[in-house]
Amino acid sequence: MARFAAVVLAAGASRRFGPENKLCAAVDGEPLIRRVVTTALEAGISDVVVVTGNESDQVAQALEGLAVRLAHNPDWETGMGTSIAGGIAALDDDIDGAFIVPGDMPFLDPALFRTLAGVFEQNEFRSIVSPVTISGEQRNPVLWPRRYFSELRALPGHEGAKELLRSLANRTVTIPFGDDMLFADIDNKDDLAIAQRNLERPA
Repeated sequence: MARFAAVVLAAGASRRFGPENKLCAAVDGEPLIRRVVTTALEAGISDVVVVTGNESDQVAQALEGLAVRLAHNPDWETGMGTSIAGGIAALDDDIDGAFIVPGDMPFLDPALFRTLAGVFEQNEFRSIVSPVTISGEQRNPVLWPRRYFSELRALPGHEGAKELLRSLANRTVTIPFGDDMLFADIDNKDDLAIAQRNLERPA
């Protein structure tokens, strides 16, 4: 059985959101970053590493009591690539696959992680596994096998992992999901208000 990790990206300044840290904003009664991390833990991911940067103390406080590890990125202002690199570098040597998880996606659910993990195991831990929309648009979180960890650790700050993923398209298995809401993220206050309304609707 594969051993999975999640690298949760929580280092950015979220300037489009305003002066407060969006990851600490309340979504359905709890900080956004706590909601995302709890989902990863509920999916059974054995090692969750949260990469902090901007206002790291606030993020750490929002995660108090959860079984996670924090990896501070002192170079967070240079871009997402250094946060991904730092999170991957913090993983244990026995991790077979790592999810790269933006910390601002309130609608992720454990079933999505488990589906991606199941396909990863079917492909013998060697293929990248990425969710896509029904129309084929790439979404997060992406599950990376250990064989690409060295490339992820070498990412330049400004780039993130999108270009690397594009270059490895022929080694990527894509899984379509019919519910685009799963992949919604929070960039600004309007996004937060929409998410809150959707979460308050009766099931």
